[in-house]
Amino acid sequence: MTPLPDCYCPSDGTRVPGGSLLWCCPVCRGPLDLDFHPTPAPLKSLSGRANSLWRYAETLPLGAPSVSLGEGRTPLVPLRDGISAKLDFLMPTLSFKDRGAVLLAELALRLEPRRVIADSSGNAGTAIAAYCARARLPCTVYVPEGTSAKKLEQIGAHGARLEVVAGDREAAATAARAAADAEGTFYASHVFNPYFLHGTKTYVHELWEDLGGRLPDVLVVPVGNGTLLLGAALAVAELHSAGLIDRRPALYGVQAAAVAPLAHAWQEGSEDLAGTTPTAPTLAEGIAIPRPPRARQILRAVRESGGTFLTVTEDQIRHAQRDLASMGLFVEATGVACWAAVREGALGERSGVVPLCGAGLKSGLAGG
Repeated sequence: MTPLPDCYCPSDGTRVPGGSLLWCCPVCRGPLDLDFHPTPAPLKSLSGRANSLWRYAETLPLGAPSVSLGEGRTPLVPLRDGISAKLDFLMPTLSFKDRGAVLLAELALRLEPRRVIADSSGNAGTAIAAYCARARLPCTVYVPEGTSAKKLEQIGAHGARLEVVAGDREAAATAARAAADAEGTFYASHVFNPYFLHGTKTYVHELWEDLGGRLPDVLVVPVGNGTLLLGAALAVAELHSAGLIDRRPALYGVQAAAVAPLAHAWQEGSEDLAGTTPTAPTLAEGIAIPRPPRARQILRAVRESGGTFLTVTEDQIRHAQRDLASMGLFVEATGVACWAAVREGALGERSGVVPLCGAGLKSGLAGG
């Protein structure tokens, strides 16, 4: 069995041994990173491998999977004006969160906890519930009131216990983190646990393979807690360090204008969140995160890539969802945010890829 790498705190350097159930830095209570620096396999060696994200085994911090549902290897299709879409809503649980959830479930199997808990506005909780079911692990998911009934049904169908928390997404996270300190608990946090980021990074490894060993000029990514963006940054760094790409694409983070703390910090030139940003209800519930714990890392990743932040209005989200549906792609409101941001020419002459992260069936058509 592959030894588990140590974790460390990116803020103060505190180290946590591999195999620990500690879910955050014991000093500052911040999220952890993984002391893991793999070298990806060259393009020609990927032929004939498993048709899932596990084909990039050299880049993953766990060995052969036992809970896989065939996740990954989603289609890449052209939209228009040099922009393509990666259809991550065609995952087993209909969202990109399967990429990270499978690694968390695999890790939990190694650690043998008494219980697994997670918090989510829907998609991450569904993915954790599904992969815990596959692994025969008991699971409890904390969700905020107002979570889509369809997502609640999907979580419950996988046998997870639901804890509906009064309040918003932050309230659900707070409740889960309080429970996570109980002995024998594995906190399957898609925000705090770095294994999740090493799952989401396979999104970019797939793009690199699909595009014949290159990446587009711009990777446009929705950002709430930033797990897909930070995973993308990991993959880009791995491919560049191995000499498998000669330039790094710019990372464009997209937020709903109604809840845009990172975009506001970016506009102010701040390296971290700047005070409290006003928020309002948004159709893009999956990225409505007022205070993402990895904010400093997200801002740094975008800055170092030469990227930027874009925001989208509720009307833009509605129009983009219908636009994609008219092309045969029914995507939930959060998942269309990136297309809403770039469909009217924001990238200019540059090539780009947007992820379509969640199926429209999860929450229906925005606005009825």
